[in-house]
Amino acid sequence: MEKKVVDDARRAFASGRSRSLLYRRQQLRALLRLIKERQSDIASALKRDINRSELDTQMFELIGIENDIRLAEGKLSDWTAPQPVEKTLLTMMDDVYVKAEPLGVVLIIGVWNYPWSLTLQPLVGAIAAGNAAVMKPSEVSINSSALLKELLPQYLDTEMYPVVTGGVPETQELLKQRFDHIFFTGNSVVGKVVMEAATRHLTPVTLELGGKSPCYVDGDCDLAVACRRITWGKFSNCGQTCIAPDYILCHPNTQHRVIEEFRQTLLEFYGEDPKNSPDFGRIINQHHFDRVLALMEGCTVAAGGQSDRSQCYIAPTILKDVLPHARVMQEEIFGPVLPIVTVSDVGEAIRFINERPKPLALYIFSSNKKVVKKMLNETTSGGVLVNDVIVHYTVSALPFGGVGNSGMGRYHGKHTFDQLSHHRACLVKSLALEGLNRARYPPLTRAGLRKALFFLRHRLWSPHQAVRAWAILSSLLALGLLIALLVVLLSESY
Repeated sequence: MEKKVVDDARRAFASGRSRSLLYRRQQLRALLRLIKERQSDIASALKRDINRSELDTQMFELIGIENDIRLAEGKLSDWTAPQPVEKTLLTMMDDVYVKAEPLGVVLIIGVWNYPWSLTLQPLVGAIAAGNAAVMKPSEVSINSSALLKELLPQYLDTEMYPVVTGGVPETQELLKQRFDHIFFTGNSVVGKVVMEAATRHLTPVTLELGGKSPCYVDGDCDLAVACRRITWGKFSNCGQTCIAPDYILCHPNTQHRVIEEFRQTLLEFYGEDPKNSPDFGRIINQHHFDRVLALMEGCTVAAGGQSDRSQCYIAPTILKDVLPHARVMQEEIFGPVLPIVTVSDVGEAIRFINERPKPLALYIFSSNKKVVKKMLNETTSGGVLVNDVIVHYTVSALPFGGVGNSGMGRYHGKHTFDQLSHHRACLVKSLALEGLNRARYPPLTRAGLRKALFFLRHRLWSPHQAVRAWAILSSLLALGLLIALLVVLLSESY
């Protein structure tokens, strides 16, 4: 079954129809219609999967897809146009450029916490780049997976963009097939399995993983604002966000102030009983419910801590005085639990971060520019955000992706298009001016070598430099004309 789906997609790609920009735009517009026309169905599926409200669905899932589609459609001609590159004296008469071309058939393996955006945003890039794409939504978000399987064939080319549902066996069977790129979102354990499978066909991969994203809170910042933003980013989607702040680092004297601000903000956001709040979700299933509860064992609860297994409900929870070796600090939490680890200063915070795997995101809250600069210069992460959390994900101009254990590759906006394209190097020469090539032909001489090195080492202006130079020249010409006109007018007045 899976092999036939992939073979059909490869035949559809081989037909050449996806190379047409008109075709790509048609498919992008059809995907946008799906999002707009079936919003209520999508929201209903997510409500059943993860108890997410309709408004949260629009904010956290659908707006990002819509924006990426509109961007891709509007910029498609620019993205696919040949991009001139810097020339040397040897190529000054030639056409030298990079051309983005489709890779072929892409496999997109989605994830359950954001089953629409984290599956369809890569698809937008795959369509824009001219690829066929086989989608495998997560079986954990069962209602969203079934709905995607039902809806996508109603809007998109069914041969080019098939959906395969099922669990681990279906995914394993897909990974046995040859693809031209695999785009996986999930945890590092499965990411290693995906990468190992990809090596059998030398298939390139994009791995959007996760990890423990630290959040350093400097005592000099506005703690009320900081905790408000952290609370929103941490407890949205019940903490099941790959770039949610995973733990807080702060000074011991700051900890009690931070806890008090968190308590007040949680009351404001979710009321006395978050279980009854329409804005607070649920853990995806009882397996993950048990896992998150087990992580809290041996820790001191400063706020929250209540749970109800029958509803997969865990209250927004703050843990204080958490030790570095505690179980909750050994793996990504992926739930509504926020540990606070105390450090003596920013230097210790940096050492703490650098002793652990590179995170997907790093959050810094400080009004001190020196502190911010030190954190930026002495740490590394997939992305970094100062004085806010997770919203860097919404900026399509920024590449989103991990580093080291938190992933490889990047996407969003044009970055998705680039990630799922082959950037073909193109040099178009003339058969004229053969005399310039004599120095490279045998029999080689030292004089010929000097001549060849001269042409190879001297570069002309890059396209960007040429544009700037032309702009300066145009301005000077315009200024010269204006001066000449003034001279003529003044001479006539006398």
